[in-house]
Amino acid sequence: MWSRCSVHSTSSRPNSTADQSVSPPPREPQMSWKVVDSANAEIELRSEPWCTEAMKASWASDILPRYETRHGALMPILHEVQHAYRHVSYQAMMEIASFLQIPPAEVLDTVSFYEEYTTEPVGKCVIGICQSIACEVCGHQKLLDHCRDSLGIEPHETTKDGVFTLLALECLGSCDTAPVALFNETLHENLTLETIDELIAKVRAGSGDDEGH
Repeated sequence: MWSRCSVHSTSSRPNSTADQSVSPPPREPQMSWKVVDSANAEIELRSEPWCTEAMKASWASDILPRYETRHGALMPILHEVQHAYRHVSYQAMMEIASFLQIPPAEVLDTVSFYEEYTTEPVGKCVIGICQSIACEVCGHQKLLDHCRDSLGIEPHETTKDGVFTLLALECLGSCDTAPVALFNETLHENLTLETIDELIAKVRAGSGDDEGH
């Protein structure tokens, strides 16, 4: 939903603009997805594989038997790679496709569709601000703008020290406790600017929700 800047007249004279004050224009709403030109992406290959023999042995024994087809194991395997490296590289996608015997395009389609997976390394703490209708009504934009200013980054960006990544997410399913946000996989409810600051301070101090994403 787009916000409109408000105009307040300080004079009772009709059609007068001399004494009007205009509030600063709001920041543009942030889309929860990121557009990537994957068709022209350059794939950097390294000599060491991302999917190690130990990882593939674990997938073969623990994940593949749970699914009727090898394709069904794609998302659980992507989760493991994302957690291991904090992103899924294009080379890793090719290796996963080879392991599952599916086209690499199907792996890329899955990675690019779900917010859970990223093609660039995310911070140790991923902050996801919910921007559903309920959270919007309860002030999610103030929380998002506060995180922008506090961390010095925009949504889908990571701080230079690699600690924080900021995201704007769609509904997190906790509308009755809005506004809410995820710090990695921990949901925090009824947030205020003060509680956001406390959570960020805990991560910076090396405690709290600082586990890898």
